[in-house]
Amino acid sequence: MPDLDVDLFVIGGGSGGVRAARIAAGYGAKVMLAEEFRMGGTCVIRGCVPKKLLVYASRFPDAFHDAAGFGWTLPEPSFDWSKLVAAKEKEVTRLEGIYTRTQENAGVTVVKSRAVLEDAHTVHLLADGRRVRAKTILIATGAKPNLADFPGIEHTITSNEAFDLKRFPKRILIAGGGYIALEFAGLFAGLGSEVTVIYRGDNVLRGFDEDLRQILTATYKEHGIRFIFNDVIGKIESNLQVVESTSQVDESALELSVTTRKGEQLIVDQVMMAIGRSPNTAGLGLEAAGVALDKIGAVKVDDSSRSNVPHIYAVGDVTNRVNLTPVAIREGHAFADSVFGGKPWQTDHSLIPTAVFTTPEIGTVGLTEAEAIEKFAVIDIYKTSFRPMKATLSGSTDRTLMKIVVDGETDRVLGVHIFSEDAGEMAQLLGIALKAGATKAQFDATMAVHPTAAEELVTLRTRTTRHERAVAAT
Repeated sequence: MPDLDVDLFVIGGGSGGVRAARIAAGYGAKVMLAEEFRMGGTCVIRGCVPKKLLVYASRFPDAFHDAAGFGWTLPEPSFDWSKLVAAKEKEVTRLEGIYTRTQENAGVTVVKSRAVLEDAHTVHLLADGRRVRAKTILIATGAKPNLADFPGIEHTITSNEAFDLKRFPKRILIAGGGYIALEFAGLFAGLGSEVTVIYRGDNVLRGFDEDLRQILTATYKEHGIRFIFNDVIGKIESNLQVVESTSQVDESALELSVTTRKGEQLIVDQVMMAIGRSPNTAGLGLEAAGVALDKIGAVKVDDSSRSNVPHIYAVGDVTNRVNLTPVAIREGHAFADSVFGGKPWQTDHSLIPTAVFTTPEIGTVGLTEAEAIEKFAVIDIYKTSFRPMKATLSGSTDRTLMKIVVDGETDRVLGVHIFSEDAGEMAQLLGIALKAGATKAQFDATMAVHPTAAEELVTLRTRTTRHERAVAAT
């Protein structure tokens, strides 16, 4: 096609898009990337990175308290939300610059504009009206927070706005039971908020191992976080006042009155919706290009991230496969290697280690106990819960949980689930072992590092539970 302007046009400057663009450019492709907001996408700008920075900040009060048990005497600490927000923004801006420069140094043309498909090969840049013809198009626009439909929804925020609040909420209601809701509940509680979590189910973190769900809920309750289960928000009313002399909103007087569907009433400063995310495909012109979407708007792709239109691909959360930043990066790399590098491969979406940055953290990889029981005839469980060594002097009541799920017939480790300080770090290394097909005997044969919490993973010798599938009589 002689009228093509670029070999690859990437829509979206998040983790998956930038990796694909850079790798493709490295193979000699002429690449253009459009990002309508800020380079780095959700993870860098309003997701993983700023979230982890705020989680770090939220853990300092516990550190100050624990220090007394180790002989330290400290003055009464104080916290300044505005300083934390400013420091966070400085780091995010620095990272955004790095993302942009990395693309440009690789030869990628970066355009700050919303990009919309006019047909299967034409991209319209709304910022300046240009139209770009592309041989291959990659959709990497990520996902956006879901909102509910109830009176007063306009008074709520999502994770997008939570990082830049002008006023720190002393009382916050968080709707949702997934990892985003629980991470924000923990960080706001740590920073001093009175936190309530409302969730439609009977426990949080659906899909995680049941023991992790139970110990997190119990620990959060001990930290002062309140849970409202089997209920949702019914309506929100605001007493937001406008100062007549200046026509300015008096934010210091803001209170929100929340009524749940079951009739419970709460007065809070802020309501945060964390009830899931949806693929960010609305208004992209995918229909005009003939790209098929599923019932929630995700781009339907095959194992090579190819849509039903042969030269249009999609990676990351916009496909609603496994919505994690490292997955998007790997999918983007596989796409570029396969399409432009002549080295085809596909992303393996099994055995993905992951962390939930609550306090303490959750680190997990592989099958839960319930999933393993469904898939295998014999399942052995090795589990321990203990008070970590640090707590013996600090006085903390937090407990550590470690659990290993094993195929009772082959001895292969099917899953490991941890609730502990630095559980995310452990999960990364455990991911290597499970990917390599490690057995429980190999765990047992590994020398312990003492004294550590992680040594429990190689000293758990006594089986706590065995599940055997009943064999039907013939």
